[in-house]
Amino acid sequence: MELSPDLSPDGRFLAYESDESGRYEIYVQRFPEGGGKTVVSTGGGRRPRWRGDSGELYYVHGDTMMAVTVSADSAFRVGRPNALFDAPGAFTGRGQRYDVTADGQRFLYAESVGEGKPTEIRVVQNWFAEFKERQN
Repeated sequence: MELSPDLSPDGRFLAYESDESGRYEIYVQRFPEGGGKTVVSTGGGRRPRWRGDSGELYYVHGDTMMAVTVSADSAFRVGRPNALFDAPGAFTGRGQRYDVTADGQRFLYAESVGEGKPTEIRVVQNWFAEFKERQN
């Protein structure tokens, strides 16, 4: 099964996760023509995201954010993956659970800060009207 596609900012490559090897790994193929499939992760990987200049690819391995340098001069080449930071529990669940700034210096992800479930849900209706009134 192929999941979590992410097109490189230069539009030349598609990164995605696939379990074709028996566990999820990160792959990159040329886009839009396809072909030239390359395995980027080692030991498993999920949820790939590109840096803004298409020179680095980020992915999740368990609770660890990984980074791998890539280049595509004459051929697509992959560096060795490096662990960036651990975020226990932040990447579990379905869907894309994080994003990265274009320069690759900041990551955004949800993190639990307390135990248990919320006891209250607050719904704000007509918030735009209230916002406009405060500007006047």
